[in-house]
Amino acid sequence: MKRVISVHGWGGYPQEGWRPWLGKELSEKGFEFINPEMPYTENPTQDKWVTLLAETIGKPNGNTYLIGHSLGCITILRYLEGLKPDEKVGGVILVAGFGEDLEYNGYKGELSSFFQTEINWEEIKKHCNKFIAIHSKDDPWVLIKNNKLFEEKLGARSIIQNGMKHYSGDDGLTELPLVRDLILEISTQP
Repeated sequence: MKRVISVHGWGGYPQEGWRPWLGKELSEKGFEFINPEMPYTENPTQDKWVTLLAETIGKPNGNTYLIGHSLGCITILRYLEGLKPDEKVGGVILVAGFGEDLEYNGYKGELSSFFQTEINWEEIKKHCNKFIAIHSKDDPWVLIKNNKLFEEKLGARSIIQNGMKHYSGDDGLTELPLVRDLILEISTQP
């Protein structure tokens, strides 16, 4: 069975935003949809988030698909970085994700534990062949340059929209057909 694991962002939770809708949509298409509550969501650390993600996934394989939102994206990348040489996932969708520490006004380094070491992009690419990066030009928290970073470092397919802000429930987003359609697309490609 094909599995989709969705990782929410900083301050998020499983029932926030478009995740409940996506879970229902994908379940109706025959996917197992797993939407864990990440620990200490207001004060996240790389160790706790990556550990929970690894426990949730168990043994990854080509029928394992990962969707991250915001902080969930770097969590997924750090997870992939630590996989064994023979372990791979089928695909990764990064929604409003970032590959370097945040830079918005008022940010105090609360997520710096995720950036204590350099990201090993080459190692990450060994564990997945299909990356898609989705960003909105009007995101107030994650700069659009992260889309280019994922494109350059991971060979990610780039999708840039406008008017979606940070793709969160706080932005009024309760459905995200683009992500559903992309999962259906990449899960049927060899």
